[in-house]
Amino acid sequence: MTANKPLRDQQYMADNGHDTDWRLFRGDGRAKTITFPEAPPWRRFGRYEDRETDASHRNRPYLIGPQEADVVNAALLLRRPLLVTGHPGTGKSSLAYAVAHELSLGPVLHWPVNSRTTLQDALYRYDAIGRLRETNMNRELDGTAPPDMGIGSYFRLGPLGTALVASESPRVLLVDELDKGDVDLPNDLLNVFEEGEFEILELARLPEDQSSVRLMTADPGQWTEVVRGRVHCSEFPVVIITSNGERDFPPAFLRRCVRLDLPEPDENRLRAIISAHLDPQDDSAAHGTPELDDLMQAFLARRARGELATDQLLNAVFLRRGGVDLDAEGLLDAVLHRLARTL
Repeated sequence: MTANKPLRDQQYMADNGHDTDWRLFRGDGRAKTITFPEAPPWRRFGRYEDRETDASHRNRPYLIGPQEADVVNAALLLRRPLLVTGHPGTGKSSLAYAVAHELSLGPVLHWPVNSRTTLQDALYRYDAIGRLRETNMNRELDGTAPPDMGIGSYFRLGPLGTALVASESPRVLLVDELDKGDVDLPNDLLNVFEEGEFEILELARLPEDQSSVRLMTADPGQWTEVVRGRVHCSEFPVVIITSNGERDFPPAFLRRCVRLDLPEPDENRLRAIISAHLDPQDDSAAHGTPELDDLMQAFLARRARGELATDQLLNAVFLRRGGVDLDAEGLLDAVLHRLARTL
């Protein structure tokens, strides 16, 4: 170890519940039984069956400046989509979970966008082939028509469709990385956002005696009643759209959004974020500690030469506090990678 490493000594690590040897894998081919240490707070997950109701792995502390918070409030009051831009790692997606948590609006409906995404995917899906296959299979088994399972069993609302179901409180819908979608997708969304409703054509065509149909939502185990094929919100959902700025959006779409550009956090904000995530009962990180100072300065120096994400600094601090015996530069080399192609 070099003399300028501000590392904790063996006694400090033992007193704080850390093993003096942080290495789990040694690469020597010798099998052993180990106990994994506790994961970082942002990488802890509940049981699978509890995840839809217990989103504690997402409800991490989220710090935002008063000016940015005012923009969020403007979108909430105007019932307009919030278009959030900023460098990767500035907390764009996390903002949706923070709003849902603080306002007690339930689980976030997540719509990740890619180049193959369509509006139809987000509204609903109808398994017409599955319905036909099941009908034919049952007839082949006993030669009779199967009991009517209900057409609603073959529908499932997508995240946007579920967000537009009438409810007492609005749902939070995260449209993640809209700029990765097809160029026409923002325009396709305009009518749905303006009207707050959409039509399921397959249900709208049913006879009058089948006008009311129960179908599944994007929430596991939850169903909703749809009348004459129309889904109409009573409260416009809290729509948070993220973009990494890979391309521009149409002016008509931008006019209908409230826009928020998240800045990169400065040193004071970074220290507060670290304290909130790793020391929720102790704000010493916000005031500076020897084990953090060298990492902070190295991170800021590297970020000035190219884009780096805040969660990368959190990872480095977590490893340092877990006893990883690397200096600041070596530790950052392990977890920090430029997000931009060039400096």
